[in-house]
Amino acid sequence: MYYPVAIEPGTNKEAFGVVVPDLPGCYSAGDTLEEAFIQAEDAITGWIETALDTDQKVPKPSSIEALRNAHPEYEGWTWGLVKMDPAMLDDKLERVNISLPRRVLHRLDAQARAAGETRSGFIASMALGK
Repeated sequence: MYYPVAIEPGTNKEAFGVVVPDLPGCYSAGDTLEEAFIQAEDAITGWIETALDTDQKVPKPSSIEALRNAHPEYEGWTWGLVKMDPAMLDDKLERVNISLPRRVLHRLDAQARAAGETRSGFIASMALGK
């Protein structure tokens, strides 16, 4: 999956500004064009993770042409695509095998019980910062 980005030209004194029109409020910047694309990927990832964590819908990417026509304010800007892994949107459960020292596993299970969660639920909550 590729999200179109509009990049405002930078100068020696100003960074390249990046806007992701399909994701309201998603923007970033970079001192070089290459850095602007890298920062755009981080911004898109953060936007999608936040949307999923707050039960918001993640819009599908539009075509660059459709966005160009819909956003004349970006005339003269560089357009590009930022690749995103569609697995980011997948909430399907997946069994994983991890190895932990027994003392760590014991502590993990005790904390999960205290939180009223299963081991898997507790690990997921920690990863999501809940």
